[in-house]
Amino acid sequence: MKWLQIHITVEQAQVDFTETLLSSLGAVSVTLNDAENQDLLEPLPGETPLWNKVIVTGIYAQEDDEQIDVEALETFIRTQMPEAPIRSEFLEDQAWERTWMDAYEPIQIAEKYWIVPEWMEAPEADAVNIKLDPGLAFGTGNHASTFLCLQWLGKVDVKDKIVIDYGCGSGILGVAALLLGARKVYATDIDPQAVLATKQNAELNGVLNQLYVGLPEEFNKVLADQKADVFVANILAGPLMALAAEFSTLIKSEGKFALAGIIEEQVTDVSNVYSEFFDIMEVEKRDENWYRISGSRHMY
Repeated sequence: MKWLQIHITVEQAQVDFTETLLSSLGAVSVTLNDAENQDLLEPLPGETPLWNKVIVTGIYAQEDDEQIDVEALETFIRTQMPEAPIRSEFLEDQAWERTWMDAYEPIQIAEKYWIVPEWMEAPEADAVNIKLDPGLAFGTGNHASTFLCLQWLGKVDVKDKIVIDYGCGSGILGVAALLLGARKVYATDIDPQAVLATKQNAELNGVLNQLYVGLPEEFNKVLADQKADVFVANILAGPLMALAAEFSTLIKSEGKFALAGIIEEQVTDVSNVYSEFFDIMEVEKRDENWYRISGSRHMY
């Protein structure tokens, strides 16, 4: 089998229409990419940032016994979007799958503590092995901020504890907490795809029945008055600072917390904001410019 990719470059206002058009024409997947190397500002909770000009890509399965008429497909798209630049290309099936899978290897977080891509054997069968499908959402353990949070979870006492994972991405941190002995994890993310990925990775690791995950509004209703013994948020500095007061209401007196997604220039600002509610006990660095801030909730 081959895979046909149709790339259409559009303005931000045309993205929804283009996604719908490609899906209606049978795309098995639609992805968005920056067309102008534009940096995005950090999003606040509930916001979905998007570039000013976007490459919308529809992916179509080219079966050996049912060939896609690429010219007819492009001609129809041009009747709907006559001004949009369009290009197409084919990918061989082997390159499509192996290029993605070969990028991942097991990652050791600490002694007897690993992340293992789901298709690979664990290097140590008797270790805490987090099985992961890295293709679903952000959070594979390769990124320094995720690694810092995983490392921290391995050092704090999570056994029989209530853990909140705010901005859960792939669910790797919540899954890790449960495999390390947590009693219950409450996870949330603004991205529905992250909610799905977290459920799938929790099921892959046999801990789905101990984990709740939902969008922030649902999460807040389910959590109600429950507070965390251990709290982790791997997002970005802007949202972290905006949510500091809210996070302070989610953590028990003297409960442990860790924040990541912070670069060197932001450490002081984030620490100053959080010092109103928390005791800052450690600032840890990884890969030159990424930092984790951790400590405990003020006694109340």
